[in-house]
Amino acid sequence: MGVKTITHELKSQVSAPRMFQALIIDSHNFIPKLMPQGIKSVDLLQGDGGAGTIKQINFGEGTQSKYMKHRIDILDKENYICKYTLIEGAMLGDKLESIVYEVKFEPSSDGKCTIKSTSEYHTSRDFEISEEEIKIGKERAMGMYKVVERYLSENPAIYA
Repeated sequence: MGVKTITHELKSQVSAPRMFQALIIDSHNFIPKLMPQGIKSVDLLQGDGGAGTIKQINFGEGTQSKYMKHRIDILDKENYICKYTLIEGAMLGDKLESIVYEVKFEPSSDGKCTIKSTSEYHTSRDFEISEEEIKIGKERAMGMYKVVERYLSENPAIYA
């Protein structure tokens, strides 16, 4: 089994507490309402939202995958950090054992934030994950961040 680590940084026009609330704490309610064509629902299968919680993300019609399951490993509400593991879903296929994500929302002095993410791709046997496969996943995540950022910018009372 190998591990390939990718990091990414994104500047946001929205504060760290609001982005963290929308994308992490209340994502199971907020994201399906904001993006119903892509994410139909998010079910809490186990836990209360904190570390150890298992969530199932159910995708909308016409998507490649029907669902995926995440396990929350670390949830640090004071420092706006979440670490979670993709443990089940078509995205893993036979090439990946899991994908471990860590997302940090770092506040900046101007009331905005920097989103720093690290993805660890744990491959099965001797498989190598391609740069193209990683790029597709990263673009989807960044696209969702941008949709959330735009909505929160246009609705400053949400999660204020």
